[in-house]
Amino acid sequence: MTKEKNHLTVTIPGSKSITHRALITGALAKGTTILGNDLISEDTLHTARALAAIGVGMKRRDDHLIVEGIGQTACDQPWEKAIYLGNSGTSFRLLLPVLALARGRFLVTGTPRMRERPVGPLVDALRQLGVRIICTGRDGFPPVRLLSDGIKGGAVNLPGDASSQFLSALLLAGPYAEQGVDITVKGDLVSKPYVDVTVDVMNSFGVSIEREGFSRFRVFGGQEYNPMEYTVSGDASSASYFWAGAAITGKTVTTRNINPQGRQGDIRLLEVLEQMGCVVQRDTDRVTVSGGKLSGVDVDMGAMPDMVPTLAAVALFAPGKTTIRNVGHLRFKESDRLSAVTREWRRLGGRVEELEDALVIRGGASLHGCDVDTYDDHRIAMSLAVIGLEVPGVRIQNPDCVNKSFPRFWDLWEDLVRAWC
Repeated sequence: MTKEKNHLTVTIPGSKSITHRALITGALAKGTTILGNDLISEDTLHTARALAAIGVGMKRRDDHLIVEGIGQTACDQPWEKAIYLGNSGTSFRLLLPVLALARGRFLVTGTPRMRERPVGPLVDALRQLGVRIICTGRDGFPPVRLLSDGIKGGAVNLPGDASSQFLSALLLAGPYAEQGVDITVKGDLVSKPYVDVTVDVMNSFGVSIEREGFSRFRVFGGQEYNPMEYTVSGDASSASYFWAGAAITGKTVTTRNINPQGRQGDIRLLEVLEQMGCVVQRDTDRVTVSGGKLSGVDVDMGAMPDMVPTLAAVALFAPGKTTIRNVGHLRFKESDRLSAVTREWRRLGGRVEELEDALVIRGGASLHGCDVDTYDDHRIAMSLAVIGLEVPGVRIQNPDCVNKSFPRFWDLWEDLVRAWC
């Protein structure tokens, strides 16, 4: 991190979503894959440990992760293996089809919150593709037991309104299904950019996909991922908190290791910040944001739901009304983020209205510091940190929950506070 008066430069760590996908494609490739700039966090470690449990080799060499992929057949064991994935919804969803490719019995579990996060559409789709899989508790929710003997494949329908990770999960395993997979998405798909990220990683590892927009995807069987050297780009979601900090303070921040032309959908938060009054400069591998005179916006955030708490933090300081639409699926994240934002922002004095799939925030209210809850949700914690730049006395409970996606967040944030406040 470098700093000048009112101007901070921050190097952003690797993308969580890309790291998950690169770990899986590297594991399914037969041979050695070298990952650079991969994110080391609670969630990505859950994915790495689960892959190691089915025989994938993992070792750290300097700043790189060496993945010894084992190809299609992950393991062959007569006893049941428990796979614990904490509260990593990404790990849980992306890994179910990978475990289905293996030869063995698996009980996939997580935290109590994970048991409230739906996986029913993915479980149903895997059954349609010939996988023996059951939910051991409430139907459609974890824990999940698999009696794995590969994926037969074929045609399958998938609802688009719950989570794009269900689609990404089937795509990632698709090359190793006996008949490939032919996926039809019913309804409008949420979080579309994350599917583009999945397709981009798969293409990079040598697998081709036929698609009709976001309504139909075909992955032909008989393809294989190629082992390779792959560098994970910086995480736009992690960068967003620094952009938001600049937005509300009027300062300037440059985030390095960010490709503004990349596939990550959260990069589009920059367009929203520009609409609100910020000045944004985009370069090849960095983005600079300067705060300006803010105003409220009306925006559909269905494609970048992880940015809703970040935007909601900025909206508190933007005069006028900000309406954040099409985000009902946020109720099934690490917390019910719509309710969490509403409760904690109101606790600070914010004027927030919670709708079934939207938030309405009226900026410019008189705010005050107090104890605030994170609900063990990393994105709520980091968004509260943004608010704390302008509101003295914000005391964040359970701040270590940021380890889920950004373990160094508080170190970098303290540097920002020293430079700006």
